[in-house]
Amino acid sequence: MSCCASAAVLKTAPAPKQGVAVKIGGITVALRTSNEEFCGLLRQRYGHFVEQQATPDFEFDLELSQPFADERLDDDVQVWSDSDTWYFQRGDFYAELDARARRGRMLHLPNPYCVDAVLRILHTLILARSGGFLLHASSAIRQGRGFLFSGISGAGKTTIASLAPPDVTLLTDEVSYVCRENGAYRAYGTPFAGELATLGANQVAPIAALYLLEKAPHNRIEAVSPADAIRALLRNTLFFAHDPALVDQLFKSACQFVERVPVSRLAFVPDARVWEFIH
Repeated sequence: MSCCASAAVLKTAPAPKQGVAVKIGGITVALRTSNEEFCGLLRQRYGHFVEQQATPDFEFDLELSQPFADERLDDDVQVWSDSDTWYFQRGDFYAELDARARRGRMLHLPNPYCVDAVLRILHTLILARSGGFLLHASSAIRQGRGFLFSGISGAGKTTIASLAPPDVTLLTDEVSYVCRENGAYRAYGTPFAGELATLGANQVAPIAALYLLEKAPHNRIEAVSPADAIRALLRNTLFFAHDPALVDQLFKSACQFVERVPVSRLAFVPDARVWEFIH
């Protein structure tokens, strides 16, 4: 599906009639569609992240599409801008966003996870401008404090989330929402689930520590140099835009985060005893 073909369809799409407002990280995005069934799927998908009465920060009009013959669903995401307009594209969706008006339109397959992808992209752009980021990490709240557990695929993000004791509130097992507010960092719950396929709690807490996960025969916590911490943070940060200024800002954000939040390596055995180290 080419950009030109997608844009042409968007310009002729009928005006949506219904809406679902999804609030993540304090940002509300209204998703408007003329398809009642898909509207119901969105409400089911986002659950307790749906705001019943909210003034949106951003709005998207959605238009459902059938697959094109040359469509490749495994295409990489492409994100670029032209003046005040952002463009998001993958094999299963195409979206445009007027950044000044905070309004956009999207053409996509009838699958809520296409919308999921657009929301992730949007939030990476929002967070990058304010010193935050989306991180490949599970995260949780314990005794009012937030903890992040980051790593490459297979490092144990979902495992450590599934082993959490009853006094732990899970924010996500896959994509953590890290927000910088007044010089401090807070972790918000997200609906972006991994293998657990469960919405995170719609809660927020100040971040007490980031652990870089590694499976091992014994549980232990190891010190990490600032340089290694920054490299690991950047390696696991979600960002899609080809924008040198925002990429530079993201690097600065990683450095500032490491200066303010303790980062350690957590080597662990996959059983519940690992949580004795998290406090």
